[in-house]
Amino acid sequence: MANDQNVDVCVVGGCGHVGFPLALVFADKGLSVIIHDTNLESLDKIRNGIVPFMEKGAKPLLEECLEKGRLIVSSNRADVSRAKTIIVTIGTPVDEFHNPVLRVVKDCVDELMDYLSGDQLLVLRSTVYPGTTEWLYNYFKTRGKPMKVAFCPERVVQGSAIEEIQEIPQIVSGSTAKAEQEAADLFRVISRNLVFLSPMEAEFAKLMTNAYRYVQFAAANQFYMIAQSAGVDYGRVLEGMKENYPRARDIPRAGFAAGPCLFKDTMQLSAFSNNQFGLGHAAMLVNEGMALFVVEAMAQKYRLDQLVVGLLGMAFKADIDDNRASLSYKLKRLLAFRAKATLTTDPHVTTDTELLPLETVLDMADLFVLCVPHSAYRAVDFKGKPVVDIWGHLGQGTLI
Repeated sequence: MANDQNVDVCVVGGCGHVGFPLALVFADKGLSVIIHDTNLESLDKIRNGIVPFMEKGAKPLLEECLEKGRLIVSSNRADVSRAKTIIVTIGTPVDEFHNPVLRVVKDCVDELMDYLSGDQLLVLRSTVYPGTTEWLYNYFKTRGKPMKVAFCPERVVQGSAIEEIQEIPQIVSGSTAKAEQEAADLFRVISRNLVFLSPMEAEFAKLMTNAYRYVQFAAANQFYMIAQSAGVDYGRVLEGMKENYPRARDIPRAGFAAGPCLFKDTMQLSAFSNNQFGLGHAAMLVNEGMALFVVEAMAQKYRLDQLVVGLLGMAFKADIDDNRASLSYKLKRLLAFRAKATLTTDPHVTTDTELLPLETVLDMADLFVLCVPHSAYRAVDFKGKPVVDIWGHLGQGTLI
């Protein structure tokens, strides 16, 4: 089977936010790439030169790679046998008890097992629970497929992945020296700066990076709640803290800390430490509690039961179209019990059938919550109606 490997890379889960930009960058560097996925709708879009989600610089790159024949789009599992390297962009999610679900990775490789030659390199790209790389290497050996297994985690900001993949150092780790070397040779194609770690070190590096960011956001949100409770504008406090003071430059604004990674990865790190990661759990309570705090503060100032509330932004962060794990939906559910009615809008999200045009929400709502600081909202005329802006995005202060 190895003699038939005429494609450089097969990206499994290649239509997603991790796999698609990576596939484009490899193809742009001259490699032949298979985008493999079970999402037929997204595959069809990519095949026709349509980017399936917001990603800066993706469209011209996709069109060029398709024109040059460097991209193959496939839902056929057998196509993984054609690739020298298989990059799996499926990680370990957490279940309802905040424990990692290792079965997802196992199920993925089991589905591909019959099409693996045994001498290919398999790279795990998405976040995995510590020890997964070594476990997978040993699992392949028990199945008679001595695959070379590497973990090379993605580290980019969603929406800017194409640019950052090529600028940010790539972490490389391998279950064997040969796996590490082949992974390094592959990632040198797209990055000049490689960082070498053991698989467990690399797994921790990915989890700890996201957990650290999550804790940072929690500190900012806790500061906001303290200032708000004292009747003080946190935005002005933050400006004063940061002005010409380098040690405060990394303190973030307050806001909804959400999305498919930060919370999940913090909980995976906690699970690994037998739930002894108290700082991570405290961060979860603060960040997940932000929506509750906003509703209670609004209820103290307004008769919510007499008001229609308009929620502006349903993505999980600014200027993207991804609404996975967005705290805007938690706020929406809370207001369902408190407000007269709740209306939602977003200029980018296309997967929510309940979203209304912005002008409709502006006309019908009595009170607005800026859930996501999309750039488009800076120019909106709210016609004198009150806006709750915890981000300080509109320059009106952060006080509710």
